[in-house]
Amino acid sequence: MTGVPRSYSADSRAPADAIWSLLSRPSRWPEWAPHIRGAWALGSPEVRRGRCGAARVLWLIPVPVVISAKTPGRSWTWRVGPMDLEHSVEPLGSGSRITMTLSAPGPVEPVLAATYGPIIALLVRRLARVAGAAPAT
Repeated sequence: MTGVPRSYSADSRAPADAIWSLLSRPSRWPEWAPHIRGAWALGSPEVRRGRCGAARVLWLIPVPVVISAKTPGRSWTWRVGPMDLEHSVEPLGSGSRITMTLSAPGPVEPVLAATYGPIIALLVRRLARVAGAAPAT
């Protein structure tokens, strides 16, 4: 049994490649996801499909993750516990749309959507803001 995927999106004035750099490079995650204080074995400089590693959450807790899919420049997905979380960016006019989609087994999905969903929504908006405020490189 699978749940209904939940997507959270925000638009940014930043181009897709600027957002992709923030989204796909573990060394840059703390710039927009302050609860993530590091990651290892997920790929460098970008996440790589098939890599198993961990993300350090709240300065202390290592959370095991697997990068399960990647479309370079557009999206990547990781499995965190029972949840898959896809991170994607698409060009949109003069900016971009960032979307994170949460998928989990049927009985787990509504609980994750209720508890972690608001955090994902906040992170997507923060990423859009951080990327839009960064100077062009």
